[in-house]
Amino acid sequence: MRQWTVDAFAAEAFRGNQACVTEPVDAWRDAAWMQALAAENNQAETAFLLKTDDPARFGLRWFTPALEVPLCGHATLASGHVLFSELGLGADRLTFDTKSGALTVRRAGEGYEMDFPAQPPTQVDTPAGLAEALGVEPLEVWASAYLVAVLKDEAQVRAAKPDLVALEAVSSAATGGRGNVGVAALADAGKPYDVVDRFFAPGSGIPEDPATGSLHCILSPLFAEKLGRPRVLFHQAYPGRGADLDCELKGDRVLLRGRAVTMLDGTLRIAG
Repeated sequence: MRQWTVDAFAAEAFRGNQACVTEPVDAWRDAAWMQALAAENNQAETAFLLKTDDPARFGLRWFTPALEVPLCGHATLASGHVLFSELGLGADRLTFDTKSGALTVRRAGEGYEMDFPAQPPTQVDTPAGLAEALGVEPLEVWASAYLVAVLKDEAQVRAAKPDLVALEAVSSAATGGRGNVGVAALADAGKPYDVVDRFFAPGSGIPEDPATGSLHCILSPLFAEKLGRPRVLFHQAYPGRGADLDCELKGDRVLLRGRAVTMLDGTLRIAG
């Protein structure tokens, strides 16, 4: 069984977010086996693909080292990249059937464009303990699948060193979710992007995620409203890597654009 490691939302190696992608299979393997492989890979997500009668349509599931998740952008981008660039699929557009509905990936110039559901957030009062857990007082707090703290400037986003145990507890209590938190701010003048952000995901077994498509399904409608235009360029400022996401709000959908680089092509010497 082949498996690829891909840097997603990256134009060059050692940037973006790593995802492992396994080759498409005829039937889903046992969930415990998939979880064990994801833990063994120890990347933010491992993506598993299922063949269908349509050669351009696949089932898709994502596992972090700790659990299965309902939506993952960078591993969807990585899956599309593997099918297009490594397996030579001739279709212009792929459809993935997932726990978040049908998602599509198509070729777009040197990269890819994904069509995901928007998750517009609602502004909320700052939850008790959030400022202390982040180490900074947010200007605004928004809630959707995750909490999003809007900070004063790019420097605060880049300098954030949150207490992850406290952050998970505060966010989980506020959202009823897994306890993950994004931080974002408008970019400094002259930067080639509009918004800088980071994503802390201790509730998913990931201290900090380098590139997060699902977060930008929340940030895109939020900052499209703030900036007064549907297209927003984001830079996810994971220390030492960094990722770039070109996002466009279209009704209740978000188009996420980015590039990908294959880092590893290997063979798994284990049975399903």
